[in-house]
Amino acid sequence: MRAVVFAGVGAVEVSSVSDPVLVDPTDALVKVHRAAICGTDLHTISHPDGMHRGAVLGHEFTGTVVAVGSAVRTFASGDRVSGADFTACGHCWWCRHGNHWECSQRQFFGTGEAFGPALAGAQAEIVRVPHADVVLHPIADGVSDEATLFFGDVLATGYAAVQRCDLSPGDTVAVIGGGPVGQLTSLAAQACGAGPVVLVEPVTERRAIAQAHGALVATPQEARPLIDALTDGRGADAVIEAVGGPRGLDTAFGLVRRRGTVVSVGVHQQSTWPLPVGRAFADELTLRFAIGNAIRDRDQLSGLVASGAIDPTVIIDLRVGLEDSPAAYEAMTERRTLKAVIEVS
Repeated sequence: MRAVVFAGVGAVEVSSVSDPVLVDPTDALVKVHRAAICGTDLHTISHPDGMHRGAVLGHEFTGTVVAVGSAVRTFASGDRVSGADFTACGHCWWCRHGNHWECSQRQFFGTGEAFGPALAGAQAEIVRVPHADVVLHPIADGVSDEATLFFGDVLATGYAAVQRCDLSPGDTVAVIGGGPVGQLTSLAAQACGAGPVVLVEPVTERRAIAQAHGALVATPQEARPLIDALTDGRGADAVIEAVGGPRGLDTAFGLVRRRGTVVSVGVHQQSTWPLPVGRAFADELTLRFAIGNAIRDRDQLSGLVASGAIDPTVIIDLRVGLEDSPAAYEAMTERRTLKAVIEVS
């Protein structure tokens, strides 16, 4: 079969690889219809720890089941499904408490050994899905593949961040970063009862997307005056940092009110960050971190998308065939496109 594979630091190529096969009784094979290129993919190829040349990339996917192992009970050949970006057993203490990311059997599709044992990715014609009853989710009739494509990662991440805020209806929320996660975080906050949502982003085109879909927008320099005007100078009730790194966290702490909450979903490469602990104590601030969990949250995401409360497809601005995937990777790396989708079949 054909697949997008790691071709060296910062590079991908489309290559012929062996077709996946069922390995365990809980496996399924899925014919991929749509796959997406994610910021995590860009990081994986530029910092390829635990990656080997020829490894299949990608972790956001939808498709049709073409084979199942003898222990799979929920799915059968022909079922339309979306996939979580990582696997979990569904039975351990962590999984039973909704913390599937902590499962000892976690594998993350298409990222080498960065988040557990290596597992071939989904930017391919067929993907093997371990623990299929847990990892896969049925796509409802009348809902498109693209509408559910981001359940596995970026929409699940934005939704998890909003839930970690413990919002009250009408709360003022600031979102730092207008990339795919930031855009869908803004939509999730609006759908989950926030009042004003202010998306903070230096790139004009990304601010325009957010503004067209219900957010107030500001450059980093404009953010605090705008939020002060909305809150009588208090600051945002909750700030969601969707960039990663010290700058995003510093910006978030500059926008949150006393006794407010900062939630970080940006990927952090630095091992430490100088927390302003004096202010955090005096102002009784809450700092949380969140990782998307499609396995836990897809029923809620399905309801929000099926009802029209969230349309995650608004972030797609490039669609390519499988053979043109390297050019799409390049466009995303250079920030010439927001979110690229690979039309596999």
